[in-house]
Amino acid sequence: MIRVRLFFQRYFSPQPEGHSKSLLAMSNTITSPEFFEAKYQREPDPWSFASSSYELQRYAAIVGSLGSRTFQRAFEPGCSIGVLTEKLAVLCKHVEALDVSVTAGKAAIQRCRHLKNVDIRIGSLASDTSAHSFDLLVLSEIGYYFEAATLTAIGNGLASRLVRGGVLLGAHWLGSSADHLLSGDQVHEILNGLPGLTVSFAELHSGFRINHWTKQ
Repeated sequence: MIRVRLFFQRYFSPQPEGHSKSLLAMSNTITSPEFFEAKYQREPDPWSFASSSYELQRYAAIVGSLGSRTFQRAFEPGCSIGVLTEKLAVLCKHVEALDVSVTAGKAAIQRCRHLKNVDIRIGSLASDTSAHSFDLLVLSEIGYYFEAATLTAIGNGLASRLVRGGVLLGAHWLGSSADHLLSGDQVHEILNGLPGLTVSFAELHSGFRINHWTKQ
């Protein structure tokens, strides 16, 4: 059974006046929950993850890069509507996925409802308090929504939860967007600098790159 834990009250429930003013000030930023929620409310699949030939080829490349290994527990933050989540479930005994948008999270839950090994939560990666360890961490199309210092801090925290021999997989677009705080190459440079990780796979495609780092 897919367990749904809604952590969105922090962002969408009534807040004290001071907090509300602070939230209003960040409501138009590209890293806010409201930004992503507005995207999904306007369009159920705003980046065409389920229909774009580019995205489907990218997912195939991600899954193909993992080979025949069976992972015990994977974590996929920024899972969106669950297209990649569904594919990862074939390779992993358990997949934990997270998205900051309530609308996207509900769509992912619906997509993966037939998968008993998938657990989808709704919440922010920056404030995620899960203590689970994992042997596969998938950062796909999420890194450039953080400033460099924030991504470094998040990456350090996530890397500390990887078990020895675990894999951090990064897959990011190499184009530019007004919605991004970093480029795909900058994201991978930051991931490459995380302590205790060694590059174990590198593949450059037309428009995106995939890297693996293995925990020593």
